[in-house]
Amino acid sequence: MQTMTPTGIETATEHSGDWAVHLTHVSKVYRGKVHALRGIDMRVKRGEVFGLLGPNGAGKSTLVKILLTVISSTRADGVMLGRPIGDKSALARVGYLPEHHRFPEYLTGAQVLDFYAAMSRVPRRQRRERSGRLLDLVGMKDWANKAVRGYSKGMRQRIGIAQALMNDPELVVLDEPTDGVDPVGRRDIRVMLQQLRDEGKTVFLNSHLLSELEMVCDRVAILVQGRVVSQGTIGELTDHRKYYEIEALAGSQPAQIEVLSNAVSGVLGPRADPGPPLVSPHPGVAVPETDIGALAGGERVFVRSGALRILTTEAAAVQPVLDALRSRGLVIRAVREYRPSLEDLFMEAVTDPTTGKALVPGAAKDGKNGGGR
Repeated sequence: MQTMTPTGIETATEHSGDWAVHLTHVSKVYRGKVHALRGIDMRVKRGEVFGLLGPNGAGKSTLVKILLTVISSTRADGVMLGRPIGDKSALARVGYLPEHHRFPEYLTGAQVLDFYAAMSRVPRRQRRERSGRLLDLVGMKDWANKAVRGYSKGMRQRIGIAQALMNDPELVVLDEPTDGVDPVGRRDIRVMLQQLRDEGKTVFLNSHLLSELEMVCDRVAILVQGRVVSQGTIGELTDHRKYYEIEALAGSQPAQIEVLSNAVSGVLGPRADPGPPLVSPHPGVAVPETDIGALAGGERVFVRSGALRILTTEAAAVQPVLDALRSRGLVIRAVREYRPSLEDLFMEAVTDPTTGKALVPGAAKDGKNGGGR
């Protein structure tokens, strides 16, 4: 049995075997009544690459640390790999790369892998077999016998990812895995993550690099001030927000709002129900626009100087608008289909809809903006 929350997050009344991570009501309150996490509900499917994103201080690392029992929660209900949060048998099947990891400087890359695998009780023979394969996988085979002190930041990240895989985990949790990695290295890591998914492993990513997440993740969750504000596949989060944008010129200048509104008035019906807000194609920049009505099929039409936007994915629906604009002597400069990107969704999530300004970074104190951790 499944239900839907007000934010559109899919939940289950029973813990399903389809979920690698199934969290409900996760909260964390620090001293000073700083609410780092406020009732997190989140699902990660088995065998997918899942991305957790949010601004600094949103609670991403706090959530990961609670999941792995690095810190204690104020409340945390749910399961990981079919076992209650904190169960040692489940934790033994998790590979983890912290955001600010530090390895002993005097160890070589190969020794790092052997050391951490030994702490995970991986037998010596398996440690030797996996070490060579993983060093090759992350592109560090030639540096296996070099001390960590001589590694660049990107090289340390590569070794960190390899050590997270030494216990052959079912769930791999990577906190900012591409931090300090050059573009070639980021591409290599993306390919590796896809290989892990193809092997049936679940990958949980925490990252600020939205473009990287969009390329590799099956599903994402956006965390803002300790709450999950949206969750799902990129398609689920954006398909209903797709629209066509039509740019029109009056002579050689962008057509003004009044000109555009009058030109299409004949194909508009009564003003549409407000429906969902429109995501700006210019993240962080307010684009003034006006809801001027709807087409015969109910598609909402917005206007701003120089352009019309029609909330539809059907090319046929915009043809009457194009005909109306041409009949008024306007020049069609461009017609493009637009789908919000992950960056657009992120910027919308961290923007106060009443002021148009970015929300205050950090956690919430006494349920309000402020604080941070």
